[in-house]
Amino acid sequence: MEGNFQISETTNLLRKIKEFTRSIVEDLAEGKSPEISINRFRNYCNDPEADCFCSSDEPKGREILTLRKRSQTYRIDMLLRVLLIVQQLLQENRHGSKRDIYYMHPSAFKAQSVVDRAIADICILFQCSRYNLNVVSTLNPFTLIFLLKNYDRLLVMGWLKFREAGRKFDCLSSLNTAFPIPVLVEEVEDIVSLAEYILVVEKETVFQRLANDMFCKTNRCIVVTGRGYPDVSTRRFLRLLMEKLQLPVHCLVDCDPYGFEILATYRFGSMQMAYDIESLRAPEMKWLGAFPSDSDIYGVPQQCLLPLTEEGKTIKHLYLSLIHCFSETDQFSLADKKRTEAMLLRCYLKREMPQWRLELETMLKRGVKFEIEALSVHSLSFLSEVYIPSKIRSEGSFH
Repeated sequence: MEGNFQISETTNLLRKIKEFTRSIVEDLAEGKSPEISINRFRNYCNDPEADCFCSSDEPKGREILTLRKRSQTYRIDMLLRVLLIVQQLLQENRHGSKRDIYYMHPSAFKAQSVVDRAIADICILFQCSRYNLNVVSTLNPFTLIFLLKNYDRLLVMGWLKFREAGRKFDCLSSLNTAFPIPVLVEEVEDIVSLAEYILVVEKETVFQRLANDMFCKTNRCIVVTGRGYPDVSTRRFLRLLMEKLQLPVHCLVDCDPYGFEILATYRFGSMQMAYDIESLRAPEMKWLGAFPSDSDIYGVPQQCLLPLTEEGKTIKHLYLSLIHCFSETDQFSLADKKRTEAMLLRCYLKREMPQWRLELETMLKRGVKFEIEALSVHSLSFLSEVYIPSKIRSEGSFH
């Protein structure tokens, strides 16, 4: 039944594409300039005092593209080129990456961001998600070189099993073994779990620490990592688990502006994909830590507290930019203090998460940050044996 539903969706989308291109051709044949209306979306504004409607998934404006404006001619051309490729993918029931699409016409597209924008425009035009277009994320060649071609996919472990496109993922058979998160999340089915909660961790190093400590053997949970800034597959998979299993979700990130950005992306979505926010965000996610106040509560030594940077890039956000080839990673070029000040202006923090905002203000006031691994100063297994269990038991998470 599910397969028939997906076929019907694809057929319907192909029909819409055909009608859209026909209308473009008819306008041109009549000597008229086609007008393409594209809604605009955002998931926050930078005015904490505003009486805004950013929390709504309704459009926040509209843009009209027309050939009468020279500046928009190229954008329309690229949109139609990408749409033609998408149509071919759908007709042949194949999947392609954003990078695949770019390399089909590199001299025309000029940059990956041109393809990304065209894909977003198409999703908005046809009111669908990117996965409906049979387009998946990818890594760029520079990232592959940087990681010496040893890139593992995004990871999950714990009290869970499921199927994807006929393949079995039985995490239950080996609770502390990492399994890859499926790329084609829409083909995931037969989800079974005995978990009590889901734990999302920012970094693979923390994920591996928990695996080495046999964390899932003593804690009935599912552990997920997006290895830094989460891609679409990770967020879609997490949203699917939340909907199917109805479990509480906790997030553990570094106590720094970049960790908070990752947390906010999971909970509220990214601005770039605000048009598809309902399928990508985890609205009930709780912030487990690390909080600025944890440095005092858990006795993090002074030498483990790093000053917030005022200018230049840090190794961490250079690494994140390399790992995740999204235009969102351009944000990581901001210094710590400027980034924190900018995040404090986001409307959703004051409206929905005042506790989070207070912690962010505390971080800025103290002027220091620390990594989750700093808690291991007490013992190698302190994170898995003391910190996380105590937080879960005392519900030491901020909603």
